[in-house]
Amino acid sequence: MKKLYLLPLSASCLLLSSCQTSEMTQVANILLNNSNVQSAALGALTNQDITAAFKQALTIGTGEVVNQLGATNGFNLDPQVKIPLPQNLQKVQSALSAVGMSYLMDDLQTRMNRAAEIATPHAKELFVNAITDMSFDDVMTIYRGPQNSATNFFQSKMSAPLADKMRPFINQAISQAGVIQAYDNVMAGYKSIPFMPDVKSDLTNYVLDEGIEGIFFYLGEQEKQIRQDPVRQTTDLLKRVFGQK
Repeated sequence: MKKLYLLPLSASCLLLSSCQTSEMTQVANILLNNSNVQSAALGALTNQDITAAFKQALTIGTGEVVNQLGATNGFNLDPQVKIPLPQNLQKVQSALSAVGMSYLMDDLQTRMNRAAEIATPHAKELFVNAITDMSFDDVMTIYRGPQNSATNFFQSKMSAPLADKMRPFINQAISQAGVIQAYDNVMAGYKSIPFMPDVKSDLTNYVLDEGIEGIFFYLGEQEKQIRQDPVRQTTDLLKRVFGQK
């Protein structure tokens, strides 16, 4: 699956519009790759001011990704992040298709994606916490880094804790979305076919891993677009900051 990301900075386009005009101008100047501009701006703006502005942008950006994927069909109708059936169920899918029961597999896949959509909003708090803990050095590393530097930062800091936090919500979502019942229906149909080998699948961890990948995929996509695409640089701040890179 493609790698569940947005650069929170891409969201900056929405979030930064809420910054005070004077502060936005100062933040832009301090971040430009121009030593003279940086020197002049340093006296007017503290590291805390710069960090606070970037954190606001990142918070809004990650929030948008979570809202997008946490909506109905956020996963299910998006070919970029739609969760496929586990590889070890492909033989089950082939067997059921051969006897006219492929609809059971379709139902299972839809419900797996529903579970990811239900659980995804619970990731927002963890992103907010990670952003809150960012230092000024973290902010500058992201700004000066490659096109996916923010995404990489979140992956390195959050992959394990995000999985731990989302696991209980995935379990609840799987139950709420009817994944277990759909899986039981699939296996009942499969076992009704003579001479089929036994198949087992850990749907909880599978949906969890695929859901997290979807989030980071869009974090990365939005980050890349806001850095490269002038159309996405919808504020003077974004144009001035990213236009210099």
